[in-house]
Amino acid sequence: MNDIPSYFIYGETPRPLDIGFLHVELISQRQHIHHGRAEPHMHEQMAQVTFWTEGGGTYLIEDKSLDFSAPAVSFVPSHVVHGFDVRANSDAVVISIADSVLPLVAASSLLPLDRPIMLRSERFDATWERMRALMLMAQEEYLTGQPGVEKIVLPLAATVLSFMARLSSQAAIMRSAGPLALASELKRLIDLHFREDRSVGDYVGMLGSTPHLVAKAATLVHGKGVKELINDRRLLEAKRLLLFTVRTVEDIAYETGFKDPAYFSRFFRQRTGEPPGVWRVGQHAGAPVGGNARP
Repeated sequence: MNDIPSYFIYGETPRPLDIGFLHVELISQRQHIHHGRAEPHMHEQMAQVTFWTEGGGTYLIEDKSLDFSAPAVSFVPSHVVHGFDVRANSDAVVISIADSVLPLVAASSLLPLDRPIMLRSERFDATWERMRALMLMAQEEYLTGQPGVEKIVLPLAATVLSFMARLSSQAAIMRSAGPLALASELKRLIDLHFREDRSVGDYVGMLGSTPHLVAKAATLVHGKGVKELINDRRLLEAKRLLLFTVRTVEDIAYETGFKDPAYFSRFFRQRTGEPPGVWRVGQHAGAPVGGNARP
């Protein structure tokens, strides 16, 4: 394929989302479309919480392939490539939340919502049963079609995400509203402009802030400097295109904002230990990666 597919809901052509868009369904409801295998794709305007209640298989998040057996749970923000290949009779509840609504969920969630995460049960913990019950409750409530469904489903989703934070040992992250808002907007701008090879000063200007405040917010919330965040985004896009398209390395270099393909190759090798072409071959030939992981 030449481009990574983008969908509204899986299998449906992208379209503008209504303000406050919310959708809940079972994976099995689209069995006639995916037949247990959802090819790598993304959603441009919404995030998804997915809780696997039955079965198992392999779940893809960017360049990580994660083997799992239910129960398992993931959070995938918009613009993140993901997919799955699962056994017969596997099922999951999926809550799709518009980016415009996500700040409301984030305000009640202990889990940072700016990056993907997948967790799998490795030992008995009552938290898994609680999450299962909450996700099934969200699905049942959504099916009622009653007014105010979002006022019930969104808090349920936020609670599941908070349980995920507990399980992933990230509940201790401290955030303040000012730096969080600034860092979130910085990340949004990087997603929009990373292909344009803009300077750190350009982003500071777009944010209407100061270099010190932007750097402080980036480090506090993301744990990295602004330049490193820009480079991470360019590297992520390069990996996506290497893994999921047949574009040449030279084409990918230009697509990710590099004017010199040779410099792109050095940039990529410094961060992965391999030239882009060698990395691509190794990823296509390699075994799935295990472990609860963030790409």
